[in-house]
Amino acid sequence: MTENPKLDRLKELLSEVDDLRKAATLLFWDQRVMMPPGGSEARAEASATIGRLAHERFVAKELGSLLDELNDEDYDFESFEASLIRVTRRDYEKAVRVPPSLTGEMRHASATALSAWGPAKEKSDFAALLPHLQRNLELRHRYVECFEPGNETYDVLLDDYEPLMKTAEVREIFEGLKRDLVPLIKEIADAGPVDDSFLHEEFDPEAQREFCYAVVRRFGFTDEQWRLDTTQHPFMCTPGEGDVRITTNFRPNDLTSVFASMHEFGHGVYEWGVDPSLQRTPLGSGVSLGMHESQSRTWENLIGRSRAYWRFFYPQLKDVFPAQLGSVDEEAFFRAVNKVHPSLIRIDADEVTYNLHIILRFELEQELIDNRLDPKDLPGVWNERMDEYLAVEVPDDAHGVLQDMHWAGGSLGYFPTYSLGNVMSVQIWERLKEDLDVDEQMERGEFGEIREWLRSHLYVLGRKFTPQETIERVTGSRIDAAPYVRYLRDKLAPQHA
Repeated sequence: MTENPKLDRLKELLSEVDDLRKAATLLFWDQRVMMPPGGSEARAEASATIGRLAHERFVAKELGSLLDELNDEDYDFESFEASLIRVTRRDYEKAVRVPPSLTGEMRHASATALSAWGPAKEKSDFAALLPHLQRNLELRHRYVECFEPGNETYDVLLDDYEPLMKTAEVREIFEGLKRDLVPLIKEIADAGPVDDSFLHEEFDPEAQREFCYAVVRRFGFTDEQWRLDTTQHPFMCTPGEGDVRITTNFRPNDLTSVFASMHEFGHGVYEWGVDPSLQRTPLGSGVSLGMHESQSRTWENLIGRSRAYWRFFYPQLKDVFPAQLGSVDEEAFFRAVNKVHPSLIRIDADEVTYNLHIILRFELEQELIDNRLDPKDLPGVWNERMDEYLAVEVPDDAHGVLQDMHWAGGSLGYFPTYSLGNVMSVQIWERLKEDLDVDEQMERGEFGEIREWLRSHLYVLGRKFTPQETIERVTGSRIDAAPYVRYLRDKLAPQHA
């Protein structure tokens, strides 16, 4: 790296900002995993303070002056220096528009609402959460007003999670998915039911925990750098280099914990694999939420719902649960865990119908931010769309509008990244398969080469390049839904003689 005192000072300032953001991450993890309910207000205050301080440090005049004096074009485009200046400048130009006090208010409202969400969901009491949703929406409107009007209001929120992507681009991808997947869902349904009754027996949570540990250890989880905890809504976070925290939810009457653990491992291994030289800078994390979801879906679905994976792991699972699975052969189990069937809950949805859950949320978020939908009307509209898109009747709000924590956390603009991740996952997987015989390796329970290919081709890049530049570097093409639809059809469509 070229010696440059101004660049060194920029890195020093950015490392302090990153430390504050990591402290905020730790506060969030503790709130969701360890904090007793009585700590909610104090945690909201602490989160607001940390968020405000991080923002103030990032938009400080000294940092802005350094960015004015540094030119990324003085360095090779591929270099750390050019990427650091380029990415930091874009982040700064966004952040400087937003008052730090507003950032603090949003952090406080998010922490307060997340504490209210759990009890509201447990009691199926939308009215208890409504004031928090209204507050979050008010703050997001104020946030959007900080920016120049885009083509659509939602563009500002989407950019926080999928930088430089526009709402119209997402809508075009989603309309194509709807067009291709709705007939596929009908085709699969017409082929007849798949028996998955054995997946709804009693499964001891402690036995589930041991099996999940066995799986993620095979993937690369180590006690020195990772931990696995239980929470109501699974998530992943990294409070610092070498500190990857994933969570799952062990339910006594199904095996969703296995897939949730693999999903969150995918998020965690992406952060784990970022080049260490990028740490404590804006480059030291995944490039976007869509790319992050591509990796969680890779490890959960492309790997974790494949025949080759279960050829290795199913005998072990049968040994753990002989009473429930002893008479179920491998093919029946494979078909069951890949069953396509419209369902109430997004995180439990199959690979095909999952995207309709996301499209529903994407549409509702646009209507909320455009003031075309009043938050108090969300449950009714939600239930109508679930019936329209998935022919599913919603019995209560706990299984409907309250099922996800994202809106309580203020994360409007996040949901589209789930389906964008689905699309990108298959593009990356097809490229990986050109270099590796993945089925042969998975059948032996070997995942190291798969992990290392992904690390060396994708994870190490962090945020050095834009999301679109990153997907093109890995796959050679722009984001394209065709491989994903082809994968779903090849795997799940009825096979006719």
